[in-house]
Amino acid sequence: MFNRKKKIKIKIDGLECNLLINGMNEFRNMLLAEGLPTEDVDELLLKLIDIYEK
Repeated sequence: MFNRKKKIKIKIDGLECNLLINGMNEFRNMLLAEGLPTEDVDELLLKLIDIYEK
């Protein structure tokens, strides 16, 4: 979608991170149900989970 890579930093607490993970997972499930690719969402989910576990 976007070729330009720009890093953005935001500060969120554990609850907000958990909400992001759950929302992204629901979005991923919707994409799967429609047969659409999930690679970008998967990559973001893995980053969020990694941050949340630290």
